[in-house]
Formats: sequence, structure tokens, C-alpha cells
Amino acid sequence: MDTRLQQLTQWVRQFPGLAQSQPVPVSGDASFRRYFRVLGQGVDSASRHGPFIVMDAPPEHEDCQPFVALARHWHGQGIAVPDVIEADLEQGFLLLEDFGDQLMLGQLDDHSADHLYSGAMAELCRIQQLNDAADYPLPPYDTALLEREMALFPDWLLEQQLGLTLSNSERALLDTTFALLRESALAQPEVTVHRDYHSRNLLVRPDSPTPGVIDFQDAVRGPVTYDLVSLLKDCYIRWPEHRVQQWTEQYRLLSRAAGLHHADAETFRQWFELMGMQRHLKAAGIFARLALRDGKTGYLGDIPRTVGYLVEASSRQPALRHFHGWLLDRVVPEIGQQLASANGQG
Repeated sequence: MDTRLQQLTQWVRQFPGLAQSQPVPVSGDASFRRYFRVLGQGVDSASRHGPFIVMDAPPEHEDCQPFVALARHWHGQGIAVPDVIEADLEQGFLLLEDFGDQLMLGQLDDHSADHLYSGAMAELCRIQQLNDAADYPLPPYDTALLEREMALFPDWLLEQQLGLTLSNSERALLDTTFALLRESALAQPEVTVHRDYHSRNLLVRPDSPTPGVIDFQDAVRGPVTYDLVSLLKDCYIRWPEHRVQQWTEQYRLLSRAAGLHHADAETFRQWFELMGMQRHLKAAGIFARLALRDGKTGYLGDIPRTVGYLVEASSRQPALRHFHGWLLDRVVPEIGQQLASANGQG
């Protein structure tokens, strides 16, 4: 018996127009959160009739307070995040505006990509210009957080998923690589960072060129290129390098005009490349952790693509030639042997 669903149903039925509503599963995500859609029944046009999204975030696993604080602040600043209609932080239930089901990932193709990415980058630029909410200052994307994220790569992917035993020299190589990536990230201008700004967290809305933005509760103050990397070097879909370069330059000009940085094309591109490596180290480790710890094995299929970004980016960095060679010699063959069959999209 799904006790949480029963509790959620009772909670949502207390609101006007929703007394007979029956939550219908929409999706889960990489966390413990679940989402349901509810419709009002037999209500007049003056009442709230939905559809709405109900978030189920078990308090023992998820803290809804950051989501609610950011949603209300960002929504008030004109960012396309769901309006929080009702919130019960103690139970971990939220009633939210419904942006529909059209994830950007499912709408992207060769013909739609320029239009969809232009809208997503315009909204990202607005997000990056936000100041902290008065009651919820964003935590910094500092040394400790950057290092903790990169450590997911050896801890979860290399050792636990692939079963590799790293030598002292290999650990030293990783330490040197991580230090270079960390220093590059910390040298960038700081902005508001969504931290998961990609095609599975953006919803295409038929009445707006601006995507609906979700899953923003882990936002921080951090490097200007982080969210752009999440968007353009997406772990779930890959584009030819020349298109990524075009979109990167488009965003450089947009964000520079907004006063977020003063970088020239070469500097911005270098920031973008090294920031991408930090993110993909983190993501590859998280995908392995989701499979091993949480039983969400579907993410294993995204590891070859994600590590492929690491191989590609490191090949363009003379300072990382040893790391690049090590990836090709030690890591990629193991991924090919163990995980290639899980990779559904290259």
C-alpha cells in the first residue's frame, strides 16, 4: 500500500475545486521526489480547476524549503518557474502550476534546436542576473563543493561501478586534473547557477518562446559557464561540435551584453571547456551512484556519452594530455565492455 500517496490525496482534496481529484503519476526524477497531476471536477470558472502538479518530497529525504523559497523569489522576478499554490513543508507536499509534459529533450531535433536553445539561453541569462532572495541567500559553489562533486567519479564510477583499483600515480593524476578544473571554475565571474539546466528540466510551452524551468532547488552562486555547459553539453543528447561552438558564442555575447562578464571568445571558450569537464566528472559519478545505490539503472546508458565529453574536451587541453591518455587507455575500454550495451543514444 502506498501510504504516501494516500496522504497526498487527502492533502490535495482539502483545497477548493479539488475535493474529488485523483492524483495521476507524471514522473519521478533522480531524487526521492515524485510528481502527480490533479484535475478539479465540477467547479465553475471562478474556482481553481487545474491541472496542477503535486510534488511528493518525503521530508526524511528531501527538504522542500529551498524549492519553495527559490520558486517564489524567481517567479516574482519573472522567471518561468512554477507558481507555488500551496505548500506543506512538514509533510513534504507542494501544489504547483502545471507546465505540461513537453520536455525539451523530446522536442529537440536538427530543425528545432536553434529556436529552442535561443529561448533557453535567453531565460538562462535572466536567471544569472538574479540577486539572492532576502530570506534565502544562495550557498557558494566553493572549493569544497567542487571537489566533493568531482570525487564522485573515482568513488562511484571507477571503483564501484567499473571495479577499478586505482594506483597512487592514478590518484595523483586525478588530483592534478581536479585542481586545474577547480581553479578554472573559481576564477570565473559568479552568477546565480541553476545547477541542472538541461533538456530534462526545461519544458516547452506552446504559448511562449521561454521554456518552463524546473528542478532548481539546488541553485548556488557560481561560475558563469556552468549552466551553459549543462544545456549545450547535455548528458542526455549530443550535438556536433560546430553547433555547440555557435551556441556558446551566441551566449557569450548575450551574457556579456548583460554585464555578467567581459571575456573574449577564447577565454570564454576555455572556461566553458574546463567547466564542462568538472560537470561531466560529477555527472558520470552520479549516474553510477543512481544505479548502484538507488537501483535506477536507466542512467547507466548515459555514462558513455558523458565520459565521451571528457575524452573530447581533454584532447583539446595540452595541460591534460596525460589525463586524456589515461581515460583512453584505462577507463574507456572498461566502459565499452561493461556499459556500451546500456547506451541507448549516442
